[in-house]
Amino acid sequence: MSSTDVVITGIGIASSLGLGTDAHWQALQGSPAPKLDRERFAPYVIHPLPEIDWSVQIPRRGDQRQMETWQRLGTYTAGLALDDAGLKGDEELCATMDMIVAAGGGERDTAVDQAILDASLARNDHGVLLNEKLTTELRPTLFLAQLSNLLAGNISIVHKVTGSSRTFMGEDGAGVAAIETAAARIRAGQSTHCLVGAAFQTEHPDMLLAYELAAYLQRGEWSPVWQRREELGGGIITGSGAAFLVLESREHAEKRGRKAYAAIGPILSGRARREGSGLKDALGEMLDVLAGRAAPALAISGASGAHAATRAEKAALDAYGNMAVRGFNTVTGHLKEAQFPFAVALAALAIHNAKAYPPFDAENERPLEDAPKAVLATSVGYHCYEGMGLIVEA
Repeated sequence: MSSTDVVITGIGIASSLGLGTDAHWQALQGSPAPKLDRERFAPYVIHPLPEIDWSVQIPRRGDQRQMETWQRLGTYTAGLALDDAGLKGDEELCATMDMIVAAGGGERDTAVDQAILDASLARNDHGVLLNEKLTTELRPTLFLAQLSNLLAGNISIVHKVTGSSRTFMGEDGAGVAAIETAAARIRAGQSTHCLVGAAFQTEHPDMLLAYELAAYLQRGEWSPVWQRREELGGGIITGSGAAFLVLESREHAEKRGRKAYAAIGPILSGRARREGSGLKDALGEMLDVLAGRAAPALAISGASGAHAATRAEKAALDAYGNMAVRGFNTVTGHLKEAQFPFAVALAALAIHNAKAYPPFDAENERPLEDAPKAVLATSVGYHCYEGMGLIVEA
């Protein structure tokens, strides 16, 4: 053990399964049934958010109004993590807490987009039309809602986390890089405690459009992540969700008398090509390195469902042979930037509770009765970037 070991002292998670660690742990026992919305965006199925009372973590109505849903979701979930770590309201510790957020682009006003397209069919002065619509139709807060780094800004405003702040963009890879960077800074002595995480809100037409422009979405019916068929589309079923973690050096956590859920071991990442065997080979090399540090009995996989990437990950994990795998996309949907933070959160809960999750897909995942001492967390991007890390006992 070292004073600069990176430990997890707070977890905030939200998904279609519920809000907070207890709700998720209970929901994932037994044979969890996915909560789905098949109607609003048909033919695409999504995993929607549960009902949320935003005022629990964002008391001021004015703050809530100027945020889009993805920003409210991230700010809410960050508050859950701070509460869980016993840091909420501690002005001194929050003022020195660093923050790293993984975020995508904000939501568009699709009603204005459609109005412009409709009007353009009857007019030739498209430049004048755009100026008219964009100066009169857009609400003043839309620009703020589209700024990726404003999630971090809102967390600072609402929860008074005012140390250094970084925002990473890059879909699944941003979530890997956020935790990888936070852990590296703590190990190097550049940070003592850090809030790190991401939020993704899929319940908006342009969020789904971004996937489907490249034919990534599954159409028509839901199926577990390991069972998605190419004739139904690209394989991804999305979900709304968020995960934030409080990471601390072991010394910092012990000084304030805080017990940890688990510790973060090595994290590896890469950008292998999706064609051929390149991705499978790269993931196998990562597994060889991590297994040499601590043999994980359980893997919490953030496999997206995208066919090429998911096949490669499944093949790499199966080749390792003695790991029970849990693909949580089956029950939450793909959470994009939040995928790796969510995987790490679930891995830490398994370590903390000394119990593996039951299979999420009985046909493709085997039971594990032993208490896991080390858990692998993965996130393999549907388009590019992949990462995995070891979560171990603290």
